[in-house]
Amino acid sequence: MISSKQRAYLRSLANTIQPIFQVGKNGIEETFLKQVQDALKKRELIKLKVLNNSALTAREASDIICEEIRCEGVQAIGSIVVLYKRAKEPKIELPNK
Repeated sequence: MISSKQRAYLRSLANTIQPIFQVGKNGIEETFLKQVQDALKKRELIKLKVLNNSALTAREASDIICEEIRCEGVQAIGSIVVLYKRAKEPKIELPNK
């Protein structure tokens, strides 16, 4: 679990990155989860976009993904979701709680 200070720091880092995945009408499938998990292992912080034709909201998509792959939902605002998962060898240095 990350603190609100750490969450704010991660949100500031996420401002500069572009969404690398899209959740569409097919929703969240196993292959999609595997791709997200692999991206989190490499990058630690990723951004997703939930398309208008998806049956899910950004918050719902974030909750499902976080539960399935045990990552942290940093932000779900509008159609954008930001996810974080600490790597074995972290690249992002989080501020102290």
